[in-house]
Amino acid sequence: MTTPIEAVRLPDPYAYYATLVAERPFAFDPAVGAWVASDAAAVRAVLTDDALRVRPAAEPVPAGIEGTPAGDVFGSLVRMTDGALQQRLKAVVVDALGRVDTAYAARLAAERTRACLDGPRPPFEELMFGVPARVVAALCGLDDGADAEAARLIGDFVQCIPASATPEQQKAAALAAGRLQELLGPGIERGGDGPGLLAELVRAARRASWSRTAPLLANAVGFLSQTYDATAGLIGNTLVALAREGRPPASLDAFVREVVRHDAPVQNTRRFAAETFRYGDAELQPGEQVLVLLAAANRDPAANPDPHAFRPGRPDPAVFTFSTAAHRCPGEALATAVACGVVGELLAAGFDPAELPAEVAYRPVANARIPVL
Repeated sequence: MTTPIEAVRLPDPYAYYATLVAERPFAFDPAVGAWVASDAAAVRAVLTDDALRVRPAAEPVPAGIEGTPAGDVFGSLVRMTDGALQQRLKAVVVDALGRVDTAYAARLAAERTRACLDGPRPPFEELMFGVPARVVAALCGLDDGADAEAARLIGDFVQCIPASATPEQQKAAALAAGRLQELLGPGIERGGDGPGLLAELVRAARRASWSRTAPLLANAVGFLSQTYDATAGLIGNTLVALAREGRPPASLDAFVREVVRHDAPVQNTRRFAAETFRYGDAELQPGEQVLVLLAAANRDPAANPDPHAFRPGRPDPAVFTFSTAAHRCPGEALATAVACGVVGELLAAGFDPAELPAEVAYRPVANARIPVL
């Protein structure tokens, strides 16, 4: 029997999700040991209720990285914390990211993609993971090889985030976090002078009367970590969609934005009850958790008419991929711009998506849908 975690890697998980939306929109699943929210109403309720948090109350930082540089970064990431202080810092992060020139980011992605295309077959691994991380590193002021180093390091750091992380992965993440702080620290210490994303972050902090430097540096690392799996999945799923559609899109930006909804790169997330949470007839006690099926909610007919049809340019679609409320990801516009830059340059260079396999496999990741190309 398929579980919501296994569904992420299916060639087509959406028939399974549709069954959950129709028959079990909010129910306990013993196979995953959690409640599962699948339809738009349940997902919205879970993501907006203060009784549910992004981390277990008893373990705000994974035990294996607590007290290490990786733990220090993890514990200050706005995506991994809750409360009034988190919201203040989140506002700083949103302000800084809102000032990024997304057209420039797309050009950087196209340039770095072009530099990779020197063989008979596109290096998809580098294009999906390396190029986006290098673009964000460059926006943070890292260049002359430091961008490539940061891209490698962030690949090590993100391995500490899943609950399945091994001690070896946690150790590598700690080393990576320390080195990333060394690379990004000078950009924070310059105090907002000059261009670039880190300068914008410092200036945004100044406007918000935020004076603590360590959380700013942690969230500078977060700019890179947020980019990693999500943008890789978005690029890969866009290429798969282009192969399926069989025709060039009228607007690549509209096409990519429909991929975000239709074949979400981030399929699910989790919430943990810190207080009693009630939804319908269900009552969750502190310590229980909810698996939130973002991708299923995207395909809920109550949220999006004819949800299984791929329609770029949908008017006002309901999209849960980047979450909502306090933990809505502020990097959506940047991720979309980078994906457009990579995919657009691939197409301009003559790559034909029809060359991709008719069926692709997906990486064994619990929450991100990333095709192996």
